[in-house]
Amino acid sequence: MSHIESILHENRSFHPHPEFQASANVAGPEHHQSLLEQAAADHTGFWAELARQHIDWHKPFTQVLDESQAPFYRWFYDGELNVSVNCIDRHLAQHANRTALIFEADDGTVNRVTYQQLHDQVSQLGNALRRQGVRKGDRVIIYMPMSVEAVVAMQACARIGAIHSVVFGGFSAKSLGERIADAQACLVITADAGFRGGKTIALKPVVDEALNMPATDCVRHVVVYQRARHPVNMVENRDIWWQDFIAGMPSVCEPEWMNAEDPLFILYTSGSTGTPKGVQHSSGGYLLGAIMSMHWVFDAKPASDVFWCTADVGWITGHSYVAYGPLALGMTEVIFEGIPTWPDAGRFWRMIQDHKVTTFYTAPTAIRSLIKLGADLPRQYDLSSLRLLGTVGEPINPEAWVWFHEEVGHSRCPIVDTWWQTETGSHMIAPVPGALHTKPGSCTRPLPGIHADVVDEQGNSLPHGEGGYLVIRRPFPSQLRTLWNNPERFRATYFPAELGGTTYLAGDSAHRDQEGYFWIMGRIDDVLNVSGHRLGTMEIESALVSHPAVAEAAVVGKPHDVKGEAIVAFVVLKGPRPEGEEAARLSAELRNWVGQEIGAIAKPDEIRFGDNLPKTRSGKIMRRLLRTLAKGGEIDQDVSTLENPAILQQLSVAG
Repeated sequence: MSHIESILHENRSFHPHPEFQASANVAGPEHHQSLLEQAAADHTGFWAELARQHIDWHKPFTQVLDESQAPFYRWFYDGELNVSVNCIDRHLAQHANRTALIFEADDGTVNRVTYQQLHDQVSQLGNALRRQGVRKGDRVIIYMPMSVEAVVAMQACARIGAIHSVVFGGFSAKSLGERIADAQACLVITADAGFRGGKTIALKPVVDEALNMPATDCVRHVVVYQRARHPVNMVENRDIWWQDFIAGMPSVCEPEWMNAEDPLFILYTSGSTGTPKGVQHSSGGYLLGAIMSMHWVFDAKPASDVFWCTADVGWITGHSYVAYGPLALGMTEVIFEGIPTWPDAGRFWRMIQDHKVTTFYTAPTAIRSLIKLGADLPRQYDLSSLRLLGTVGEPINPEAWVWFHEEVGHSRCPIVDTWWQTETGSHMIAPVPGALHTKPGSCTRPLPGIHADVVDEQGNSLPHGEGGYLVIRRPFPSQLRTLWNNPERFRATYFPAELGGTTYLAGDSAHRDQEGYFWIMGRIDDVLNVSGHRLGTMEIESALVSHPAVAEAAVVGKPHDVKGEAIVAFVVLKGPRPEGEEAARLSAELRNWVGQEIGAIAKPDEIRFGDNLPKTRSGKIMRRLLRTLAKGGEIDQDVSTLENPAILQQLSVAG
């Protein structure tokens, strides 16, 4: 294999503000280095001590890591706990009246829920589920809008030992039905509809359609939360309104004590081809990863922080940094039903101002969209409460990073650019903000206890500066345990024999600079082979977005007779979409720009301009669709999750 070439040149660095560093949970490079050394000296002992300090155990563990059936690792496997107790009950003695959730609805209505109120609601739903026959190990599908009730549903399942599988509320009936069938769920929790950007999004009819698909007759009951008073069909003896379901239920629910290795949830990976992959996470190890990353990366201060992660609970980010991590630390957090651009592009900044948000964690896609819609808008709001910013979901291009730092963080808030995955459960490579200087576009270094490396096809470590496959060498507590009902696919996908069978293959390409900072170069399947050079798409995208006229860019490859692959760039400008001669002129200018920024080898062969890029409602760019468009193929994939399906026709035209 010719190694993947790093072609991005970024030399800026930003050091922690002295005031931030002075009060940080990990205060300074020496403290950080001591954690790294502890983890290196005694890998299992390091995690065991953290698990004893930060988790309330019903039955303390005596065994730490079982590697006897690798890669099916077990952590803390003779300990017992309940995740819901760790997220709610342990805060009640001293902080029962602390606000747990600040819910802002699409229309701006605000509702606050204390830890005591959250406990009571979770207990009522847990008792109702038990009365309906839901038992430990049963699967429950949650298909809800972003809401307090979605978090209540997840916590109630955790409380009684049911395995929840949250399906994003934008997925189609077909996608929902596939997940119900694969999990063999006994119950579905949904809503009549949700509100999003001023529109009513029907949910219950999608459930009805999904339950007409094969192998979904496992579902005995559907619980429907009445959010929008949207007319729905209620099937007799199957469907029941949420308020009727919990009526008369006591507000105390005895927890089910779970083995640390008992599954907490299944989360199906989105956008995959073929049958969905049900990523299965444990109870103890997953919770520890969520807690420690909150403490290290977000520098969590439960008594004073207002934490806002903008992710939907349908994704892993919404699990770890909405439903579980913040609550396990007793944080106050914001939950938002709507979208960042409605009723105007100042919505996020207004909410930060109104709720005095201190930590703001969002996706690079959202940041770039907001730059396009009003780069100067943040200045119109009081964002002085902010002390930490974070990004998640994909590498952030340096220019968007700098804008985020200067315009939103006023050049004083550290930015934690986090690399992790559905499969890892929590942050793997991310800045520890009081200890490390940051570089725009780099996720910096692995967290303590995470042994990341960059390797070639045979698993050999590559020197700094050379791109290759990103792997994790040692097991870690929050990693997925298997794929639901598919252990062989789990082994082949994540622990391939070519790498020894015990090294976790992330599926991303990366390189390290001379300081050991990691730079993600894109998915392995997004690597372009151009005239014998293997180029990561992210770096070309970053070069395009650094042009003053460009708001967003996505790069894919298409077959080329001579070069192997040609580079096709889909570009969204900060101004109107150009046509005719203006498009040709700007296309030439951008090609030359990339040539100057990176080199002639990285010049796009073709540039297509659009008003937007094809994104899911969570803001993820669907590059598979772009690859199909670049090749001139017909879109035959499910596009029901797209926020803007009409954009596909616009981007299908070359030139």
